[in-house]
Amino acid sequence: MDRKSRGNGGMRGRKKMSKVVKFGGSSLANAEQFKKVADIIHADKSRRYVVPSAPGKRFKEDTKVTDMLYDCYALADAGKDFKKALQEIKKRYQEIIDGLKLELSLEDEFNVIEKCFKEKAGRDYAASRGEYLNGIVLAAYLGFEFIDAAEVIFFDEEGSWDGTKIHDVLNKRVMGCKNVVIPGFYGSLPDGRIKTFSRGGSDITGSIVAQAVGVDVYENWTDVSGVLIADPRIIDNPKGIEVVTYRELRELSYMGFNVLHEDAIFPVRVEGIPINIRNTNAPEDEGTWIVGSTCQKSKYVITGIAGKKGFCSVSVEKDMMNSEIGFGRKVLTAFEDQGISFEHMPSGIDTLTVFVHQDEFMDKEQKVVAGIHRMVKPDAIEIESDLALIAVVGRGMKSTRGTAGRIFSALAHSNVNVKMIDQGSSELNIIIGVNNADFETAIRAIYDIFVLTAV
Repeated sequence: MDRKSRGNGGMRGRKKMSKVVKFGGSSLANAEQFKKVADIIHADKSRRYVVPSAPGKRFKEDTKVTDMLYDCYALADAGKDFKKALQEIKKRYQEIIDGLKLELSLEDEFNVIEKCFKEKAGRDYAASRGEYLNGIVLAAYLGFEFIDAAEVIFFDEEGSWDGTKIHDVLNKRVMGCKNVVIPGFYGSLPDGRIKTFSRGGSDITGSIVAQAVGVDVYENWTDVSGVLIADPRIIDNPKGIEVVTYRELRELSYMGFNVLHEDAIFPVRVEGIPINIRNTNAPEDEGTWIVGSTCQKSKYVITGIAGKKGFCSVSVEKDMMNSEIGFGRKVLTAFEDQGISFEHMPSGIDTLTVFVHQDEFMDKEQKVVAGIHRMVKPDAIEIESDLALIAVVGRGMKSTRGTAGRIFSALAHSNVNVKMIDQGSSELNIIIGVNNADFETAIRAIYDIFVLTAV
């Protein structure tokens, strides 16, 4: 399918196309950014449902409003005077209102916030006010109806979002509404208290709204022109990704990609709703399309490279372990008993290695070692720290021979010692373990062999 058909949603059988558009904090940091957002929304009548984040940084040394709210509430919670801190937050919003020349007052809203802070309404309530207030301002500027997310986004007693209730309530609430603004990042618990998603949770709100109202496209507007093949802090001007599948992005997000909150994939995935990552500061750019599946081939063999530092490997050796029923389960039980999750577990005939986060493992390593000895009576246990894991992801690898060989060759040429390599049965990704010190060098080597030499 061509670019237009990727985003037109015609296969969904709707006469009028509709979109959810989510804007991140950098897109709404000041009045000038608000104007860009309004131009984007008004340029396409199908952009009916708008999900804003709280104001982000206006410049490098600036503070995000969400962090200002956390700091302000910490003072309130400690019984200290927080009025000055709250006044600084109020100034941020007033600066935006004045810049947009709006006839709007948030005085009553801030009076309620001050009262709730004094009554210690909780950190979630405090953090949510950034999106709540920004939603009010944006709705006023656009001339759209404002809907408090607490009235339509619901969590159950365990803190998971209640998809069925959200679908029923939200559809009734937006029925007959031409355009609405629903703040991101928060909702309400059964007792009415405010609960937030994890940081970056406005992405999830946008995805949930997209699923609930059955839109054709979920546009996620940020400060980059889509998803990049590699981290621009490591690779100078990395190439962008035109199309990536949900599965590919899930793998990349887990290993450090932060363009989209990893949990934002699930709600739209079940409905087959594509996500379009766009740049508020360059709206003419096509961005990246995130889809369920596609017949389009990647421009390169790989789709993306991502990774994290700070892992330990625990290698367990025992002769004939492969014939010992339950050996792997017993080893993992030693980690589970200490509340430690594992990342990867490559194995050989007589060895099994478990990769875990170093900061979780360090204080409990001897308890884990003792547990392994008790469970499986190993011949030896070897622990290595300061390791990094790198994921090379791409649907194109399945139909390309020698991908792992090219990775080994590129790393060897760059004098990087490979500690581990693990390829999933789906052939969608290859995980490589290297020393922390070799992390950036390894990513550059892999990028060079698959992207630069392929041009």
